Amino acid sequence: MTQNITETITSLPKLHGLVLAGGRSKRMGQDKAVMVYHENESQVERCIRLLRPFCQDVFLSIRHGQNFDITTTNVSKIHDRYGEIGPLGGILSAFYEKPDFAWMVVACDLPFIDEETLENLITNRRIGQPFVAYQSSHDGFPEPLCAIYEPMGKPLLQEHFLKKIFCPRKILINAKIPLLQQGKNYSLDNANSPDDYHGFLKKISLTNEH
Repeated sequence: MTQNITETITSLPKLHGLVLAGGRSKRMGQDKAVMVYHENESQVERCIRLLRPFCQDVFLSIRHGQNFDITTTNVSKIHDRYGEIGPLGGILSAFYEKPDFAWMVVACDLPFIDEETLENLITNRRIGQPFVAYQSSHDGFPEPLCAIYEPMGKPLLQEHFLKKIFCPRKILINAKIPLLQQGKNYSLDNANSPDDYHGFLKKISLTNEH
């Protein structure tokens, strides 16, 4: 990091991590959070491990009544306060709990997420910018589920919630923020179905061989 970037980051709000794991995984047919793609490590545990070096603390976003066992210790849970409206409910619930922190939000269904992708988000935080997000390599729109949400962006989230606009992608589009390019065009591909799961397992196996 250059000195100017380092000074900018240290003057910004402190950062917490939030792993979104509250979905019902209907298309997958099983909880995506506990699926394993890498060396017997569930996706939720992998996301927590990747976030920890970059964040003051890491939290697990889950819906009320949801319960699954993970071996990772010292992970606090944030239950969704906004009903089942999708990821926006988890993000707003995190701001309700810790309103003065920025949140690095990661969905639990991103098998190719890595340290480089997260670090690049952090180094691109800027004073006066409410969100930091990547551009989708598939459609060019923002990727809202691997992104940083600054406290100054909370009013924008709440405004859209009150208008019943629950899609975080639409919120980021409306915010007109500059978008980052992914280091690998598949870094933020998400797995939604059994076919996705088996296809990603094969791709990860091939990647590890090289």
